[in-house]
Amino acid sequence: MKKIIILLGFICFSSQALEVVVSDDQGNAIKGAAVWLTGAKWQATSEQKAKVYSMGQKDRAFVPHTLVVPSGTLADFPNFDSILHHVYSFSKAKSFELKLYRDKPLAPVSFTQQGVVELGCNIHDWMLGYILVVNSGVYGVSDEQGKVQLALDSSQLGNAQLNVWHERFENLDSPESQLLTITHVSQVVNYQIQQTLLDRLEFLTDDTDEYE
Repeated sequence: MKKIIILLGFICFSSQALEVVVSDDQGNAIKGAAVWLTGAKWQATSEQKAKVYSMGQKDRAFVPHTLVVPSGTLADFPNFDSILHHVYSFSKAKSFELKLYRDKPLAPVSFTQQGVVELGCNIHDWMLGYILVVNSGVYGVSDEQGKVQLALDSSQLGNAQLNVWHERFENLDSPESQLLTITHVSQVVNYQIQQTLLDRLEFLTDDTDEYE
């Protein structure tokens, strides 16, 4: 794995964030890429581990589409729709099932094993969502411009491993990674995904629903 040192200066003096800009192998900005840092200085805090994260269902879709959580935390699955959903995952990192329900299940789900948890709905086949369980407390998901802001402070300068994942990777269980030396509390890293991404999935939705 090649190590690079990035000395790209400040975004602005008031900001304290590592800005990662993710693009594909053609240089196009990539939305929805999960980005996180690993290393001794990047562990989740006790407050992050105590938080209950949320993966909702709204307008027959998972919201957010991609959620990043530290390992050892809980997530709930509120249903904001007026219809029933049936959430499940058969992923190696976490297998579970929340049978037909409205509102919110009584208990959140524990995510202890690192990896990708691919979510589906037994009633609505087009509904897909992803939970990334990571060994980190510094993470984010890229926006329309491919940008992610990772908050940090001066105590976290030094070496880190940058990890990048996207749902269009051919192997969902293999994120890309790159070693960094972080020299400023505010700097920009341009990361180009090394592999060709799979085509976007297209689904036909059915406006009728027998579980309303």
